[in-house]
Amino acid sequence: MAILDRFVSLFKPKTAGPDILFGRYSDVYKTEAQQMAWNKSMQLFEEDRPLEAYREMLFFMRDEKLDNVQWVESEKGLQFEFWQGSRKITGLADKDHIKVESRIAWADDLNVGFMRRLVEQNFRLRYARFALTPDNSLAIVYDSHTRDGSPYKLLQAFRELAINADKQDDILLDEFRTLKPVQEETGVYSLPENEKKVKIAYIQQEIAAIMSALEVAKPDPARFPGGYVYLMLGTAFRLDYLVRPEGYVMDALEKVYQGYFAKDERSPAAKVEVMKKIYQRILDRPQEELANELYRTRSTFGINPGVGHDRVQALIDAELPKMDWHIEQKHPEIMTMAIARYAVGYGLYHYAPPPPDADFLHLFFHITEYAYFRELGYSEVFYSPENTLNKSAVESAVRAVADKWRSRFPKLKPRLELLEYSSLPVFARSYLRMVRQTEL
Repeated sequence: MAILDRFVSLFKPKTAGPDILFGRYSDVYKTEAQQMAWNKSMQLFEEDRPLEAYREMLFFMRDEKLDNVQWVESEKGLQFEFWQGSRKITGLADKDHIKVESRIAWADDLNVGFMRRLVEQNFRLRYARFALTPDNSLAIVYDSHTRDGSPYKLLQAFRELAINADKQDDILLDEFRTLKPVQEETGVYSLPENEKKVKIAYIQQEIAAIMSALEVAKPDPARFPGGYVYLMLGTAFRLDYLVRPEGYVMDALEKVYQGYFAKDERSPAAKVEVMKKIYQRILDRPQEELANELYRTRSTFGINPGVGHDRVQALIDAELPKMDWHIEQKHPEIMTMAIARYAVGYGLYHYAPPPPDADFLHLFFHITEYAYFRELGYSEVFYSPENTLNKSAVESAVRAVADKWRSRFPKLKPRLELLEYSSLPVFARSYLRMVRQTEL
């Protein structure tokens, strides 16, 4: 049934309140009309009617709420454009050929450094390629004969081109000062100044907390690096979901987890030091540059695969027992919370979970990062004046999620009796147990 109803994506707010976006865009779930358009597209292509097939494919890609895909038919053929983050991708298809491109920067000097970087990127790409236009613009391009351009192949090519265009523009402009932004419409929308201010403060606060935990060294990171690995990875996933940075910071957060999971000879303790240096570079970044990397965009493709409730359960089963030792040893809260935050952040960063799970995981952050949400303007009160968890407010919020999705998931009935409130880490552990025990 989920495949027939529109998934409320991570691109939209999960609770009533300010118009603030959390998490990266997901295109996993489509409407019934979109699924029918996709099937029709494949059929039309088999009937050697490529332009009609591509028109149906564009309808399949389009998200009406975002107005992210447009097209028009003319004597030239089928002209279209779609958005991925800050980048506009344009295309033209006639009965024989299709070409798609996105301009990502303009070069007033053909520097060897960025040209070598893009050549190396081309070896990694399967469909698209980076290229120079006649006016020295850097572009990422895909073209094909229509006879070889099935909708399935084009969808994979469009996805690769769009995601790389959106990722590489900010990174290249930041690293190579000889490159200039292209003078064309972008898909960037400014955030309110207060939202930027709160998000920058949150980034700096959370990274400073990591540095402080390493200085306190309880437990000793040289002897017990595992907890610090969870702390650093979980913070990267959490910042990506709650702040949604672009450009340098987004790339740096990716390097945090890519560096840890790289198959090399470094010990976990050594990898903790590498991750620490990445975080320090973010912390040293000027506020105005951080502000420039906070903006709203619209997208056409997500990168997270859709998963079932069983994948969320397996994630919780694998990680949650590791909290027990930290709780029993009465370690600082930042360490006892690290594994729970990692599990939730991992699930929202790497997956597109079923809608109830996505909302429950978001609510976990709303409760446990209550001060951040309050600064953003959310009015929910999850803590009492004595700074203890407000049981009635928490359970009311959990029930609201269940009520929202029960028509599609009739068995959805969270086991509120599993929740414990003696401390934040104990609550976090019990909350994830409740999510794990919930039936969809």
